[in-house]
Amino acid sequence: MSDRLSLSIFTIEVDGKPTLAFEAKRYSEAEAICGDEELRAKLSLLKSGDVTICGDNALLDVRLARPDEAAFYRQAAEASQSNDDLLLVYLVELDGPEDQQTE
Repeated sequence: MSDRLSLSIFTIEVDGKPTLAFEAKRYSEAEAICGDEELRAKLSLLKSGDVTICGDNALLDVRLARPDEAAFYRQAAEASQSNDDLLLVYLVELDGPEDQQTE
């Protein structure tokens, strides 16, 4: 059986807005990803609709992805050429090149 079957899909909300989805084995792992300062710094550089995704005082929360978010993640993961251990799929439209939607 594939190790991938044991992964859950999580969503990070920025100030209550579903912003990105990713897979993790445990909630504690998802919390660690959500709390990562490098991720916060990256989100603070990205814009959606000419608005910064993550301001300095933004609240980031993690939760299990809703069915529509999980389906969007799976679709993007199948289309992705990335071999990275952690694939981040943005649930918001990013300003800039279209290939930014996944990392």
